Amino acid sequence: MRYELVIFDNDGVLVDSEPISNTVLADYLTELGHPTSYEESLRDYMGAAIHRVHDLVEERTGQKLPSDFDEELHRRTLTVFQQERLAPVNGVDELLGELVAEGIAYCVASSGSHQKIAAGHRNTGLDQWFEEEWIFSAEDVGQGKPAPDLFLHAAERMGVAPERCVVIEDSPLGVEAARAAGMDVYGFTSMMPADRLVGVTGHFSDMSQLPKLLA
Repeated sequence: MRYELVIFDNDGVLVDSEPISNTVLADYLTELGHPTSYEESLRDYMGAAIHRVHDLVEERTGQKLPSDFDEELHRRTLTVFQQERLAPVNGVDELLGELVAEGIAYCVASSGSHQKIAAGHRNTGLDQWFEEEWIFSAEDVGQGKPAPDLFLHAAERMGVAPERCVVIEDSPLGVEAARAAGMDVYGFTSMMPADRLVGVTGHFSDMSQLPKLLA
């Protein structure tokens, strides 16, 4: 494999959680008087750090979200995670097993909080594949995606130069962040049309296709 480190986005790439997360977010924003459909949530917020929600709402309406918005959104999302059967994205366990067998380092760099990442991994069994020090959140850096900070932070902590890293993403904001970090990025098209993932090194729709792309 020509890369030394594979950096995975979490929601939608490892954990099949984007439908839940975006439904909860759209419903909560609508409840607060900012009508948002599920499709609009995917378009505007998928792959983004929480501050983007605050920024866009204030930019569009001139209103600030409640001071406890982040805490309440996390609470609601984790509640639904516990109520509904979360699953790993199809083929992820096999892919991670192959990386382990090949001796290829990997980690997570997610816009979600550490609490959300941990809950998703615990509820899907993916926690068996990740040491705590391989998990990075937008909480760890000043700016989340589409800024490159999170991916650069993950590479530095894992001890790998950015040009030797590859990012696996499923959102336009994540792709933008990876490219800004100087990293190759492959776009996973299970939820996002390929034409929305502009500038990727390549596309794939099934995890079984990824090892050949990275070889």
